[in-house]
Amino acid sequence: MIIVGVDGSVTARAAVEWAANDALRMREPLRIVHAVDRSPYQIDRFPNTGLPDTLLRDGQRILREALALAHERQPGVEVTTRDIEGAPAEVLREQAKEATEIVVGSRGLGGFAGALLGSVSTHVAGHVDCPVVVVRGDRQPVHGEIVVGVDDSPACEPALAYAFRQAELRGSALRVVHAWQPVHAFAPGVPYDMDEVRAAQHQVVRDRLERCMKDYPQVTVVEDVQPAQPVEALTDASARADLLVVGSHGHGAVGALLLGSVSRGVLHHARCPVAVVRA
Repeated sequence: MIIVGVDGSVTARAAVEWAANDALRMREPLRIVHAVDRSPYQIDRFPNTGLPDTLLRDGQRILREALALAHERQPGVEVTTRDIEGAPAEVLREQAKEATEIVVGSRGLGGFAGALLGSVSTHVAGHVDCPVVVVRGDRQPVHGEIVVGVDDSPACEPALAYAFRQAELRGSALRVVHAWQPVHAFAPGVPYDMDEVRAAQHQVVRDRLERCMKDYPQVTVVEDVQPAQPVEALTDASARADLLVVGSHGHGAVGALLLGSVSRGVLHHARCPVAVVRA
């Protein structure tokens, strides 16, 4: 089951469209979820008994609109809705136990996407087992390419497998980006052979790709190995991509601190939807 969080924002609308399309591709049912968070209004000194009812009515309206959009986008997909009381990150983490994939908008009105690059990104993407897809609100042309970041650890393999499947389902090419920092950036006085370093980095990518290429022989793979800062390399590649996939844990250029500087940088600057896949 694919689960999409909505809050009535423009990016939540884009997330519903993306989730409905992916549900069709993956042959999964779609559940649209809205979180009713009463906590900001439950302050003894400032009681307002009308606000909770207003929240419920707004939530039902948001769900009706999202349901209509999903049916309009993909009428063949089975869609259900749920209005759940609780903090957005907690609701999504609980829902993730039943999910193949979680989809949210990149910025919103409060609900799911209001703190996306804070609580939702760190407390959902880093703590649930299924992929979490973050969708921007602006429409993008179809490029026919998926981008995935890999490093030198097995921890990136779930992200790689997810990216291969997405490429297969879409009939897209897969660009595998491995960004590595040149030795002279850290030890300028240490002699080294640049050709040997490049060859070693290409071998890192081939080692990671070996199994997936056997499982998905029909997917066209582009190896993109470059001496660059990971966020810059992934962001640049995202300008020509329909989806950027990164792992949530790992070691090396792309994986390290993924829910720190790299993930936050990618989520802030990527020009296409981003899927965060936990190792």
